[in-house]
Amino acid sequence: MSKGKLENERQPDTSSVISQAHLRLACGIGALFVFTASFVLYLFTLAPTVTLVDSGELILAARTFGVAHPPGFPLYILLAHAASLLPLGNAAVRIHLASALFAALASAAMTLLVTEAMLAIAINRIHDKTKRRSGKKSLQPLKALKSESELSSNSVFIIAPAIVAGLLFAFSRTLWAYATIAEVYTLNSLLIVMIFWLTLRWRRTCLGYSSKQDENGDGNLHIAAFLFGLALGVHHVTVGLMLPALATLVLATEGIRFFTSKRVVYATLASFAGLSVYIYLPLAASQSPLMNWGDPRTLERFWWHITARQYQVFWDFSIGRLSEFLRLASREFGSPWLPFALGLAVAGFLYLFRREKSLLICLALIIFADIAYCLCYEIAEDKDAYYLPAFIGLTIAASLGMRWIIEIIQRTKLPKVAAPICTAVFLIIIPLVALAGNFAFNDRSRYFIAQDYVANILKSVEPRGMLLTTDWQVYSPSLYVREVEKQRKDAIIININQLRRSWYYDYLNQAYPELTQKSRDKIDIFLQDLRAWEHNPEAYNNSPSLQQRINSRFYEMIMSFISNQINDAPVYVTSEIAANRGGQDAELTNTLIEKYHLIPLGLILRVSEENNVNTVSDPLIVTRGLSDGTLMFDDDDVVKKKILPVYLNMAMNSGYYFALQGNHARAIEHFRQALRLDPTFEPAKKALAASRNILSKQSAK
Repeated sequence: MSKGKLENERQPDTSSVISQAHLRLACGIGALFVFTASFVLYLFTLAPTVTLVDSGELILAARTFGVAHPPGFPLYILLAHAASLLPLGNAAVRIHLASALFAALASAAMTLLVTEAMLAIAINRIHDKTKRRSGKKSLQPLKALKSESELSSNSVFIIAPAIVAGLLFAFSRTLWAYATIAEVYTLNSLLIVMIFWLTLRWRRTCLGYSSKQDENGDGNLHIAAFLFGLALGVHHVTVGLMLPALATLVLATEGIRFFTSKRVVYATLASFAGLSVYIYLPLAASQSPLMNWGDPRTLERFWWHITARQYQVFWDFSIGRLSEFLRLASREFGSPWLPFALGLAVAGFLYLFRREKSLLICLALIIFADIAYCLCYEIAEDKDAYYLPAFIGLTIAASLGMRWIIEIIQRTKLPKVAAPICTAVFLIIIPLVALAGNFAFNDRSRYFIAQDYVANILKSVEPRGMLLTTDWQVYSPSLYVREVEKQRKDAIIININQLRRSWYYDYLNQAYPELTQKSRDKIDIFLQDLRAWEHNPEAYNNSPSLQQRINSRFYEMIMSFISNQINDAPVYVTSEIAANRGGQDAELTNTLIEKYHLIPLGLILRVSEENNVNTVSDPLIVTRGLSDGTLMFDDDDVVKKKILPVYLNMAMNSGYYFALQGNHARAIEHFRQALRLDPTFEPAKKALAASRNILSKQSAK
């Protein structure tokens, strides 16, 4: 072959380049449309204040350049802090806006990713047809596109499913849920989608399927590697699970030689450059911020924090969690009774089996790696977020299923106008099903539950009162109320679970110096054991005497807090402490009951040396969104699992308490309150009837 001929074959066809330029423009417009539609939706459904779970803690960490719970999420904290400086709304709304922005960008990036996958399949198909006709291998696969019309005629198979995939992802239950609150998962999703998009672009370049203006060597891969490192600074577990799928794509593209060349070294260095964001943790900790979880200023504590050492106790394999994933997946893209998108995902996998096995393996690895991890780890309230990588894989597969259906529609012998109409109706239905099925559950525009929960509790706390709790749904939003909104700075709120972490005492010293000073001797004695346990927990686990000593010192310290406080101001506990007769802190509960009276007061109980019911005044309990139909919750939502039961049980406990004291008029008020929360609650019906019966007998006399 002559040199001139070789050079001619390597020249890209001009019409093909134009066609790809038109395709890129259409793709960009589609991504912008998806971003705008999703961002407007998220703004409309944004939570107006702090929410439950980790929201309060994350807002405090972001607002004050602090350190959040393991692994610290440094990239998220930095970006959320920037959002917190916006001159609008309260601090919570500003950081919620950051989540909405990340989610909208992730949805737009999904459009770009799917376009890239569709383009690879489309060009592959045309190239294979050309090779079969010519009987020889082309040096430049792009030359298979003989004219602009060949690619343009397939644009509907590329752009339309890509836009619908972006909308489907935007309207999915999980991404939407975290787009309206302060959480790390939408940023994590954005980075994961972008990493795969850039890797697919790099693959197309390496296989010669891109025009000259798209070619930049390994540039796209290096950017993807850098983003991979950055993403490890958000939620490293779910990002790390993507590594096998990414490695498979690289292997399918360049073969094993890539992993034995300098190219893999450059990609690794790019990842480490992104990973350097973790330098933030010791720098922030050195400034002793209010939220300084783990205090990772030393190398040891830094390692403990980024490896989430304190959460390793939750490693526990259970095959039963597979049914949990199936339940979550069934509702992800709309109502479980209409699994339209999941059916398309199955079709997409079948389509890939015929057309692009390397992408099929990649998507399968994303989903299987994610599920395998979740089977081995006991996740609490945000279990759905851990499945976001799997949902991303299902969204991509669904888009390929859409393409297959579109091809089938186009091949059917329908009238000329009917085919595009059927295609349009089919594509419109897919995101609408998700939007209609998930809107009621993800509309948090009237979500005041966390704010009301803390406000209802603090109504019962007198000035300078102290509240002890193990309920994270109380403590996390209360951090926001106290430290960010600067409300009820007089109240002392202590998380008993955090007292088992030595870093927490720095916060107590800053927030409540008078309290810690009064119990300094008890704190110092316990901290000796606590620091020793943190360095060598096995020594305590294997020694009953050490276990008994550290537990005794722990409860002596807490009782010291109570005895020193109760002389000057009231002490209160949340309901789970009062009801804990056989759990982890049962010894504390039993000691409290032996030494003091626990008097129900709204949603909490007052620790009192006297059992004088006449001193108790009921606060007005606000229950917006709990039972008025303005908000909807899944059965596994934290509101149904942890918040509603507290309102219901405390209403019943107060009713029983006043009934035992002979004050049935007040008892009836509380039983009615329980029935307003749950009209079918039989114990409340029976107790109400009993108190009414007693009152009627007393009136008859």
